[in-house]
Amino acid sequence: MSLSAILTEAYNFFRNHISQLAILTVPILFIQVGIQLWLGMEINNADLENPQFGAPHMVAMMVLLLVFSLLIASLTLFMEVRSHGHEPSAGMILKTSLNFVPGLLLAGVFSGLAILAPVMLFAAFGPLWLIGLVMSIYVFARLAYVNFMVVVERLTPLAAIKGSFKFSGPIAFKTLLVLMLYIPLSLIGGTLSQLAQSVGLPLMLVVEVAVAFFGLFVNVALFRLYMVSRPTVDEQV
Repeated sequence: MSLSAILTEAYNFFRNHISQLAILTVPILFIQVGIQLWLGMEINNADLENPQFGAPHMVAMMVLLLVFSLLIASLTLFMEVRSHGHEPSAGMILKTSLNFVPGLLLAGVFSGLAILAPVMLFAAFGPLWLIGLVMSIYVFARLAYVNFMVVVERLTPLAAIKGSFKFSGPIAFKTLLVLMLYIPLSLIGGTLSQLAQSVGLPLMLVVEVAVAFFGLFVNVALFRLYMVSRPTVDEQV
């Protein structure tokens, strides 16, 4: 299936289920974005010569990782059950998603380290950091399906990482093109956030949540690509 067809079907899915997606994900996004904004303000207000980050900041980081894992689990599980024609409630999705949070959290940590390793390694060699960045982007594309494999395939974190790297080989370029959708979304989100910042924190929070919600379209597109590329696909999103 062509990339344009995949994006079209992902767009139709997102549009047709936008109210259900909002009910499921927006409350989680408010918590996630709220923590991110607080941490951002703490960093901006920190003494650069003597920065101090204590237990509240560590707890906030851990909660942020847990909330993000819950978000991804809920979104992925919703897309999976809809691909089989079921219409579960948001409460049922959230309750079931809790089972996948530990696995997604570990998978996120391991895959994150794998993605950052090249750029951090080559950064020690000055200008060669650009090579490391390219390698990190490539690894990011190859591990883009880890979350789906944890939730859909019920794999362990390490098995999901290996599975994603093997699975994404033939579709690495398409995956990279889908991930590049984050670039215009980030540019638009950054512009809107700057405009909202001059008004106040409440509006900034709402804008950030809205941008993050529409950014979930990238996950929907990746899931569609994942479903049509699986060895056996009986149902479609």
